[in-house]
Amino acid sequence: METIDQLKVQQELERYLDKDVYVHMETTNGAYASHHNENAFNVGVFIRNAKVRYHQAKIMGDARSYRIGLKTENGWIYAEGVREYEIDEEGRLLIAGHDLEGRLLVTLEISKTPFKNES
Repeated sequence: METIDQLKVQQELERYLDKDVYVHMETTNGAYASHHNENAFNVGVFIRNAKVRYHQAKIMGDARSYRIGLKTENGWIYAEGVREYEIDEEGRLLIAGHDLEGRLLVTLEISKTPFKNES
């Protein structure tokens, strides 16, 4: 993945405006928290293949941390803490944030086709 270029990512987000797309979104601190602190509790969100249509997209922030909002007819999809992105071989926009040890903290992925269901 590459460090986010705000202008490029904004353009990629706009490529999907007013189209039906599939969203994968995930946040986690997983076992990272409880592994280092037995009093910590794990939190996470996992959404895969949510079919949405958004009509506005914004990326805001700076090189330390960006946030992305996708405005739908009924509300917002929002991810914060992203720092890297790539366009994969299938043309999907993959955006993520990792901690200093390279562990995934947040991801927002957008595709014209459903993501594979992996078990």
